[in-house]
Amino acid sequence: MKKFDKILICTDLDGTLLRNDKTISPENLSAIEYFKSEGGLFTFITGRMPFFASDICDIIKPNAPFGCINGGGIYDYAAQKYLWTQSLTPDVLDLVEYVDKNLPFMGIQVNTFEKIYFCKENAAMAEFRAATKQPNITCHYREVNEPIAKILFGDQSDHHILCLKDLLDHHPNADNFDFIRSEFTLYEILPKGISKGSVLPKLVQLLNIDPNKTIAVGDYNNDIAMLRAAKTGIAVANALPEVKAAADYITVSNEEHAIAAIISDIENGKLQI
Repeated sequence: MKKFDKILICTDLDGTLLRNDKTISPENLSAIEYFKSEGGLFTFITGRMPFFASDICDIIKPNAPFGCINGGGIYDYAAQKYLWTQSLTPDVLDLVEYVDKNLPFMGIQVNTFEKIYFCKENAAMAEFRAATKQPNITCHYREVNEPIAKILFGDQSDHHILCLKDLLDHHPNADNFDFIRSEFTLYEILPKGISKGSVLPKLVQLLNIDPNKTIAVGDYNNDIAMLRAAKTGIAVANALPEVKAAADYITVSNEEHAIAAIISDIENGKLQI
């Protein structure tokens, strides 16, 4: 038996595996290759769509499918196909219209399983495109005729995001959907019951592995459910306080090669799996 046989590490990307400049440290890359060579399964669960996680897949070469869309899909990068998806019901557009009328300054994008449509522009949406290098495909949200994976709102004001949260929480159909703040400037509508935590058991079942050998690593609010779903939930040192509170273990920051530190802690017995 190899050192890390059938241990699954699922990491968040931004603020966890990735450094602040969006790169992956050589130390992390070397540790990931070592972990995989010793029987470990390494992948990630992200809010990103598969088509803008491809550069990361090319670098880290996950040896298991990855969770995407904050739990709305499982994608096999080697086969270039979704293994499972969950789409929003069409009445989600009533909530989008409600936000558009009451908070007209709010940026709006509609994510299908293949494209991102920028439906309402503001500084947060422009910033999103600059960071992700996504094409500026525009249309009205009522004109999207593909299954919708998630709705993403954006604004650079914390006050505006909190107003958005309150507005959506009090919508008559709020109970039909789930909501998550995925970054400081971003707030999302997801299908009911969908989260990074809900997709982890599906991935475990797909891989036919022991759920007691699962590790999840994260830093932000949308990672909390994933940390709780794993046998061992780990927060990086730069994580939000509420994420640290939900974790079983706290490691070093994303700027200090957190994944390499976790793999080392497993190997030396500091972290018992």
